[in-house]
This record gives sequence, C-alpha cells and structure tokens, in this order.
Amino acid sequence: MLYVYGTLLLLWNSAGLVLVPFGLPGIWVMALGTAGLAWWQWDSGMIGVPVLAAILVLAVAAEVVELVSGIVGSKKAGGTRGGSVGGLLGGLVGAIFFTPIIPIPVLGTIFGACLGALLGAAGFEMLGGQPLQPALRSGGGAAVGRFVGTVAKLAFGSAIWLLAAIAVFWP
Repeated sequence: MLYVYGTLLLLWNSAGLVLVPFGLPGIWVMALGTAGLAWWQWDSGMIGVPVLAAILVLAVAAEVVELVSGIVGSKKAGGTRGGSVGGLLGGLVGAIFFTPIIPIPVLGTIFGACLGALLGAAGFEMLGGQPLQPALRSGGGAAVGRFVGTVAKLAFGSAIWLLAAIAVFWP
C-alpha cells in the first residue's frame, strides 16, 4: 500500500509543479503534500526528517530566488521600487491572462508572465513619472528577471519532486 501512497504523492507533486509557471504556490503544495504523507505514514519510515528539511530548504530557496531575480532584473535596468512591484504584480496577472497568446503548456505561461512583468513594471514606472524609454527598459529587466526566476523555481520544484520520489521508492 505504501507504493500506492507514493504514487499518489508523485501525482500530487506533479500537479504542484504545473502550478509554478502560473505564479501559484506549487512549491508549497509539493512541500505540504510530502510533509502530510510523512506525518500520516510516519511509522513506515518512508519519508524522514532529513528529507523534509531538505525539501523545506529547497522551497524557501526557490521563493527567494524567484523574488530576488525579478527585483534585480528591474533594478539593473534602472527601475525603481515601483517598477519592481509592478513587475511582480504584472507577472502574476500575465501568467493568467497572457498564457493563451502561445497555446503551448508551460511555455505560454512563462511567456505570459514575462510579458505581464514587462507591462506591469513599465506601467508602474510611467505612473511614477518616468518617460517611456526608461520605463520600457525597466520592464524589460523585470521580464528577464521573471523568466530567470520562473526557470529557477521550476528547477527547484523538479529537485523537490525527485527528492520525494527517491525517498518514497528507494528503500
């Protein structure tokens, strides 16, 4: 029966990984699902404290890298704090509403999030009084940062998925 639970966990974690490009908390869905199975089946020894600690570290690192990359991208392109906030909000909105522009799973979502980050950062910069060119430069930096952050977060999520798979199926 443990293998059935392990398979269900990997399906759950796969669903969590799919949430990541949309800017949703897929990493935390994965971490909490793994922790929940560990707690529920604690006596089986399937998932131990070292694995849970490693997953927690990976989850926190994924969030930090994603957040910092968007802010750094906007700042390196000359953006202000408003541009960073606009890039963050625009990335979330873009992942939802601009995904259909490229109807390829994951790629369309990443593109939509990057386009949203660009438009959000540029829009907030212009609301703050910046001219169009510097605002677009800030938006471009936010888009690049969003792309780097999303790809890094997918890599961290893949590592969590793999760690859980090894913990569950490697005796």
